[in-house]
Amino acid sequence: MKNKFTILGCGSSLGSPWITNYKGNLKKNIKNQRTRCCAHIQKGNLSVLIDTSPDIKYQFLKNKITELDSIIYTHEHADQTAGIFEMRPFYWKNKSKIPIYGSLRTIKALKKSYEFCFIEKHGYKPIMKANIIKKNLIIKKSKFKLSIKAFDVDHGAIKATGYVMEKIGYISDCHNVPKKNIKYLKNLNYLILDCLKINKHPSHFNLESALNLVKLTKPKKAFLTNLHTDLDYFKLKNSLPNNVYPAYDGLSFKF
Repeated sequence: MKNKFTILGCGSSLGSPWITNYKGNLKKNIKNQRTRCCAHIQKGNLSVLIDTSPDIKYQFLKNKITELDSIIYTHEHADQTAGIFEMRPFYWKNKSKIPIYGSLRTIKALKKSYEFCFIEKHGYKPIMKANIIKKNLIIKKSKFKLSIKAFDVDHGAIKATGYVMEKIGYISDCHNVPKKNIKYLKNLNYLILDCLKINKHPSHFNLESALNLVKLTKPKKAFLTNLHTDLDYFKLKNSLPNNVYPAYDGLSFKF
């Protein structure tokens, strides 16, 4: 099997269009139809998911993902976690609890919000085994291994987690990367980075701040994600530097 990274969803917390059919500045085009942020890494026969968005079932079916070995979480907000219960079929298929990984804060919040996934309740078996990431994580399956670096990023009032693996950086929700952690983002092949809006926002990078981080860290390619309804795909694409691109649902690349 090929090694592939897929951006399953690149929309902000409500996706686009919204449930009211509000589209903002987005023109009618498939690349402006955005589900909530999450991503998938396939390395050989090892299948790892980043976050369980509310749209996860549709995202898996659309991208023909039928295997899952582990989940890593960036933070506890609902747009990154609310699809957690959709993972039940993988518990049945694998005949074992699904290993999930996240910061201490994130794991505590998941256990509180989705208690039924972690303890037996009302006759339902727990489907997940929670693990706390500190700095480094290795996920293995047969001869394949994924080495992951985890580090804190600032996301409004909380700390979210950024990840680097296989020279790919993933930071979906962030308004600032602490100076001590910038080193993990230097000279990557790919950087997938939060870029919520054109205007400044207290919890997310806006276009200017995202591009400043790209300029500082110098990835070969950067993809902007968590895109709100003011960022039309084609208009944004035409305004970006040569190595920076708007993400779209289903965008994938080999590594």
